[in-house]
Amino acid sequence: MKIYGYIRVSSTDQNEDRQVLALNEQGISPENLFVDKQSGKDFERENYQKLVGLLQAGDLLYILSIDRLGRNYEEIQNQWRILTKEKAVDIVVLNMPLLDTRTSKDLVGTLIADLVLQILSFVAQNEWENIRKRQAEGIAAAKKRGVKFGRPEKKAPPNFGDIVHKWESGKLSISEVLESCSMKPTTFYKRLSEYRIIKGKK
Repeated sequence: MKIYGYIRVSSTDQNEDRQVLALNEQGISPENLFVDKQSGKDFERENYQKLVGLLQAGDLLYILSIDRLGRNYEEIQNQWRILTKEKAVDIVVLNMPLLDTRTSKDLVGTLIADLVLQILSFVAQNEWENIRKRQAEGIAAAKKRGVKFGRPEKKAPPNFGDIVHKWESGKLSISEVLESCSMKPTTFYKRLSEYRIIKGKK
């Protein structure tokens, strides 16, 4: 039997130390700890898939909480079935002792574990949906205040008119123009269109 641990945080700027400390207390070897920094909306995660490929019947998998496994109700149920039924792996959810498949082998224990899993899976998805809703509302409110998201637009250089004139007169190639302006073609032509509109108004 081998002991593994799985850790997930939603993004690269989140810290997984709390999960690492909790799993280290179980005596899991560092090489058997698998970490993904990715959303829990599905299970298309590189290190999770590697872990599943290594798991053998009788192995033991630790996770800190069910939402670290995933955030999608149906997907969590399906993955739990794959791990515990198809691969015959035991799972321990550290913050929920009722989700310890080593101690719920009888009918009553299995029923309780299944009910707890369904409830926690529902909560995990509900929290994820609420987070997304709050993010969307926050972005919408910020946009109303005039906050712009993404990279700032590339402005035309002060000598843009001279560069355009040299290009139009054949003194500069388009590649030289793009290099001089430090722009991509789409940005250059957008600024060119704006420049011509402004020039035409004068």
